[in-house]
Amino acid sequence: MPLISILSMRQILSFFIKTIRQFLADKLNQYNTTLPYLITMIIALVVVVGGINLFIELTETLKTELLASYDTAITDHIISYRSPTLTSYFKFVTNVGDTYGYLIVLALFLIVSLFVTKRWKYVAQATLVLALATISNMMLKRFIDRARPGIEHLVSVETLSYPSGHAMSAMAFYGFLIFLVTKFKIQKVAKFILIIVLVILILSIGISRIYLGVHFPSDVAGGFIAGFIWVVFCKLIFDLIELFRRDSQT
Repeated sequence: MPLISILSMRQILSFFIKTIRQFLADKLNQYNTTLPYLITMIIALVVVVGGINLFIELTETLKTELLASYDTAITDHIISYRSPTLTSYFKFVTNVGDTYGYLIVLALFLIVSLFVTKRWKYVAQATLVLALATISNMMLKRFIDRARPGIEHLVSVETLSYPSGHAMSAMAFYGFLIFLVTKFKIQKVAKFILIIVLVILILSIGISRIYLGVHFPSDVAGGFIAGFIWVVFCKLIFDLIELFRRDSQT
């Protein structure tokens, strides 16, 4: 789903809710403030569950020789660039995409939210997105049960391989921050620079897992897809809550 579609989701939801409300009033002779939101949320849950099921079905391709050859070719190409400088950089960004990295970023985000934007709810939303991505990643890893690559690991790892937790969390958390940046009332140049930095960070975290030898490229791709699903779903739910609050106040 392109970025413009995500940004206009609130308008689409508003139209959808109005359509459901009009249908209930015309066909069922019933006007209910809450019911259209509940129906929309149920539909959203069905869509997300269906997307996750499709994601799991697609993981069957992990067993094909064609994907294995792509994984090997891409991995060999990336690790061929190993050097002390790149190793230091990718170890740094992989730490940014780990627990302590997120705690530091969340702490900084909290300070900015309290003293600049005055919107602490954005910190809560970003934390929720990260938590959902982390928990679901652990469940997916256990369900799919794919071993790590058999090449040299430049960092220590303990969990299973697919999907990449770093890639999934990076896409979910920093991807959601990209959406929040688009809402901030700052100069367009600063906004553009922030978005570019976050995009580079997401990609760097994903590539770092391949470079460091702890993930297949397909692990990273799967993590990015799953993380993006959570960004879209959480954005939808947050917009629903906001629309419901506005509707209930009128």
